[in-house]
Amino acid sequence: MASLIPTTLSLHSRLTRLTLTLTQTPRPLLRFKATRAMSSESTQRAFQLRLDPLTGNSEWIVIEEQEQEEQISDNSQKPLLATTSYLDMLNDSPRNKAFRQAIDKTVTQPCHVIDIGAGTGLLSMMAARAMCSGDSSTTCRSSSSEGMITACESYLPMVKLMRRVARLNGMERKIKVFNKRSDELQVGVDIPSRADILVSEILDSELLGEGLIPSLQHAHDMLLVENPQTVPYRATTYGQLVESKFLWKLHDLHNNEADTGDGIHLVPSGLDSILHVKSQQYAMHCDAIKEEIKLLSEPFKIFEFDFWKRPDSHREIELHIKATNDGRVNAVVSWWILQLDCEGTIFYSTAPGWICSAMNTSAGHWCDHWKQCVWFVSGKGMSVSKDEEVYLHAVHTETSILYNLKTDVPRKSGFDTGDPQLILSPERIAIYGDREWRQSMFQALRNALQERVNSLCIVADDSVFLTLLVAHLSKTSHVISLFPGLRDKGAQYLQAVADANGFSMDHVEVLEKRKTCLTMHDTHQKKVDLLIGEPFYYGNEGMLPWQNLRFWKERTLLDSVLSKDVLVMPCKGLLKACAMSLPDLWKSRRCLSNIEGFDHSVVNTTLGACGELPAPEEGPCLPFYIWQCGEIKVEFTEPGICHGFALWIDWVMDSDNSIVLSTGPDKRYWKQGVKLLANPVAVGIHESRKTVEHISTVIEASFDPSNGELIIRNNFI
Repeated sequence: MASLIPTTLSLHSRLTRLTLTLTQTPRPLLRFKATRAMSSESTQRAFQLRLDPLTGNSEWIVIEEQEQEEQISDNSQKPLLATTSYLDMLNDSPRNKAFRQAIDKTVTQPCHVIDIGAGTGLLSMMAARAMCSGDSSTTCRSSSSEGMITACESYLPMVKLMRRVARLNGMERKIKVFNKRSDELQVGVDIPSRADILVSEILDSELLGEGLIPSLQHAHDMLLVENPQTVPYRATTYGQLVESKFLWKLHDLHNNEADTGDGIHLVPSGLDSILHVKSQQYAMHCDAIKEEIKLLSEPFKIFEFDFWKRPDSHREIELHIKATNDGRVNAVVSWWILQLDCEGTIFYSTAPGWICSAMNTSAGHWCDHWKQCVWFVSGKGMSVSKDEEVYLHAVHTETSILYNLKTDVPRKSGFDTGDPQLILSPERIAIYGDREWRQSMFQALRNALQERVNSLCIVADDSVFLTLLVAHLSKTSHVISLFPGLRDKGAQYLQAVADANGFSMDHVEVLEKRKTCLTMHDTHQKKVDLLIGEPFYYGNEGMLPWQNLRFWKERTLLDSVLSKDVLVMPCKGLLKACAMSLPDLWKSRRCLSNIEGFDHSVVNTTLGACGELPAPEEGPCLPFYIWQCGEIKVEFTEPGICHGFALWIDWVMDSDNSIVLSTGPDKRYWKQGVKLLANPVAVGIHESRKTVEHISTVIEASFDPSNGELIIRNNFI
């Protein structure tokens, strides 16, 4: 393990924590356990996906119920569910209060309540408490005079947590827990009768993505009485037309790369759909870019979804929207408002901060589990004039809401479904359209190729850009692209854009099969003299920044085919840290204690709580887009509160250290790692130091190249 000597960090500056030379060989790798899970009620097993971020290899392993119980109850175990939204959701006080108020109004007597997607059982416990304290003067339709609570949760680790939370709060005998999907429950087999009341919170930022519609359909068909009561009562989606250069850059690569001037055409004319983002809504904290958004319409209502009746699987609607400004519609920003009680007195909203509504009681608070959604309008967007009528066609399926803007004059979409297509994330599209990034890559690779004739180049990652760039800059070079994630899709893409980029596929190849290591047979009996990567690995955008050091691992596996004077690009990775004030993120990740009267302290370790941890426990390092993390202070140039550290990799592309590509907090297309402190710390500068303030911190960092784990410890002084 490579350890860094403790270094004093002035809190108004950034600190380079570790320099990793990629031309060297790291030690053999061990397996890193990043865990997701599925569950099976019949066998009471959890199937967990173990992923090695430094090789891309993964495997499903089986954890028995007893083993799972030991994992969850043992505080020494790693946070099993740290990357889920459970902790942030449970720290959302307006959400918790709204559900508690609505359940108290709705559950007023003994009856049968079913909680679908119960999680930690918070709503089930609220219903059980309300039932015990309810008014018994009204008639109960349930066949049970004492009432009952049915909690349904399909995810085995959460079922274990739920039982522990219920036991801690004396509710284990009042709630019957099923480790099943709700559509697996059967009246007369699992439960004695249909439920009178449904409480549920299976909502995502788009509203429908967690299966709300099919869950409600089955519940009304098989699990609920006729005309049941529900919490929530109704959800309504809203939208607004906006202009935003930032949002435009996240999807329109064809028009953005036209200004880069490097001669590379990732999206050639006539092949507009060859490389694009998926046509869907993207969750995003739109308040973070409110200064870069021009509103082009008033908010408009789109769809209503009533929980108390069976929903339709598919609906379409055409809205006529009046433009309030001249501009270009680049996106539709959408959100939803929950009406939790039937009387319409309790609401929860995910609207952006610029929306003012008398119903929006939760406006102004930041949370990460529910954001706004953005739907990109294709190309440069649609030009509108003030008072012009815009036609929006909205469609919802069982799991998503889709939009299409129309005008009186039909517009050509430019989408040819016959093309081989690569679908990348909006952030990757924006990177590939960024002039500064492309110029840096262009200069670094041109310098590397200057004195090389008939070179053999390996692109070790999934960079179609670097493959095209080498083929463009050197007509005599031969390029082998490994494309470990893209595979055949990458090969088909290159074939489609070769002519537009002026190269022959005779000089470019993609290995047909993924290999652990290459031989001289794979390189046509020639040594590799140029090994390059961005690095970028398809499908791994959500990983921690230093886990892109998979490129280091790839370089090691290729050692036998590399020439003695091989040039590796990037040649170094600089691991950097910056002290930050992140009050919103810290609050959303702090330890749970009392939530609306129910103790949740037993879930903190499993959910990866960071703030208010008892010593010597520490929270995990997690990936976030820093710019979306609510209130932010990047540098401590004046007294403030430090909530943790942002960590990232700066990639040094050349041996002269003249070309450095940063992925830090000021680069919005990359995620950074965030290490939150157990408790916020007051900091200051020398000129204004007070006795309660710290002016520096000693940071000790250790990075293990065998598994990609980074350990950060600090001591403020």
